Amino acid sequence: MQTPLSGAASAYDHAVLVREAFERYHTEFSRLTARARQHFETADWAGARADAVQRIGLYDQCIAQTMAELAAPALVQRLFWSQVRDAYAGQIAGLLDCELYKTWFNTLTRRLLAIDEVDAGVEFMAMDIEPSDAITHPVARHTYTVNEARPVEAMMRLLGDYRFDVPYAHQLRCAAAIAVRLQDDLTHWGNSPVRSIELLQTVFYRERRAYLVGRVFGEHRFSPCVIALVNDGQALRVDAVLTKRRDVAHLFGVSRSYFMADLATVADAVVFLRSLLPGKSVDEIYTVLGRVKQGKTERYRAFFSHLQQQPSEQLVHAEGTPGMVMAVFTLPSYPLVFKVIRDRFGWQKTMSRQDVQDKYEMVFQADRIGRLLDAQSYRHLRFPAARFAPELLAELLQGCAQSVRREGDEVVIELCYVQRRFRPLNLYLHEQSEEAQKAAALDYAQAIRDLACNNIFPGDMLLKNFGVSRHGRAVFYDYDELCRVSDCNFRAWPVPRNEEEALAGEPWFHVEPGDVFPERFAQFMGLPPRLLIQVREHHGQLFDPAWWQGLQRRFAAGQYPDMPPYPRQARVA
Repeated sequence: MQTPLSGAASAYDHAVLVREAFERYHTEFSRLTARARQHFETADWAGARADAVQRIGLYDQCIAQTMAELAAPALVQRLFWSQVRDAYAGQIAGLLDCELYKTWFNTLTRRLLAIDEVDAGVEFMAMDIEPSDAITHPVARHTYTVNEARPVEAMMRLLGDYRFDVPYAHQLRCAAAIAVRLQDDLTHWGNSPVRSIELLQTVFYRERRAYLVGRVFGEHRFSPCVIALVNDGQALRVDAVLTKRRDVAHLFGVSRSYFMADLATVADAVVFLRSLLPGKSVDEIYTVLGRVKQGKTERYRAFFSHLQQQPSEQLVHAEGTPGMVMAVFTLPSYPLVFKVIRDRFGWQKTMSRQDVQDKYEMVFQADRIGRLLDAQSYRHLRFPAARFAPELLAELLQGCAQSVRREGDEVVIELCYVQRRFRPLNLYLHEQSEEAQKAAALDYAQAIRDLACNNIFPGDMLLKNFGVSRHGRAVFYDYDELCRVSDCNFRAWPVPRNEEEALAGEPWFHVEPGDVFPERFAQFMGLPPRLLIQVREHHGQLFDPAWWQGLQRRFAAGQYPDMPPYPRQARVA
């Protein structure tokens, strides 16, 4: 920690301190990220998770430290901080990751000056373009030419460039498996489809896997190429090769935890990754790389730029069943929803406002395993009041007054959570063919099972609390009753002792707050009988308290299952 600046320090001195503070944060971010390699090599999954959680909180921790280092007399002088910004801009001009520096400066000044609105006199403003559009710097990568007669040789060279302190169990066999998978996946490109492969030099780590990320080229086209490596505790092997954009998009999706990828610079990697996934927004790519604040900045930039381009479109209630805890609204032409905590909850809900915020923080730090939708919290958002549909504005001002107020022609939202908009499962089931309904119902049950196997119990299993992605994947997004499986008491439903007990409308036995009765799940799911039959047939263990109790014993022993984030078809033999 540096010595605080004196009151006489110049704007330039403050700019130097702010820049150096960001660079210290960046160094610590890289240190935590780089340790992912050691965790992977030693199969230290608990250590990997601890570092991931620590890295999430690092930004706010370093901002607070920087505030303590600044000179007190300068803290409330906006004109002075305008001068600091100009000096700071000169110091970071030309840096590839200057947008990260700018976001850092904006965060710091907003907290120092208690700014609850965009202040063009102090902050960096960039609403007109996406900064990444101007980046042409090539990210560091390896390139391999593939001889059509000897493709395995190229794969051997490839694996040789990614060496770990743990050997491959059988490098030649792994190389051959990559070659075969590429041949099989890309056979529609013609004979000898693979001409070359290029992969980022940086290895991506998450959960129990290391990923080599890049693209594979044919004569006239290319596709993503991601090679997944696993460590079985004694040696490495190639577990999967992903070439379908759908699979890679899911790997980098908003329902997954953030990667640990020790990139020398970030913006050039974002540009490269977007070339693999053109349908994925810049903000989501920054976020999945762990640059959450920059992701929020880019999401804000993109949404409000779109809002300005659609001057007549209004914000409206999001489709689906209204929630008892959250008021949810959206802009129909943009794939986001905004969730605001209500002042009063439905009578069935016993949690407090702070409990709800704690649930969202829990999800923020959890292994989301492709089943929990990432939610970013925003404070002091300002919208033109005219952009709200009248009935929505009335509900927000009356029912969410602790979070929403009107100031002249603007509506100020003190706290809201922003998520990607998914189609509510209850609506989706009414819109799809019978085959698609069955697939969605089974994946909904699989989502509950996946969450349970990672010590997460959704609490409220109603269909309206799950969404369906554009690829048909069920994701949970309503967190007010979410808890740990290990904190529940899973019980069998008692057998009635007489006719009076059997016909009772309410439980005739004592029920504690944490009691859960899996045998009764069916009546809370809301599935049509024909779909419920399918779920019981394929996922019957969900209704068995013994299965849940077995999970609790495994968690108590520190045992968590390995859940590959890709389909079986992508795995190598």
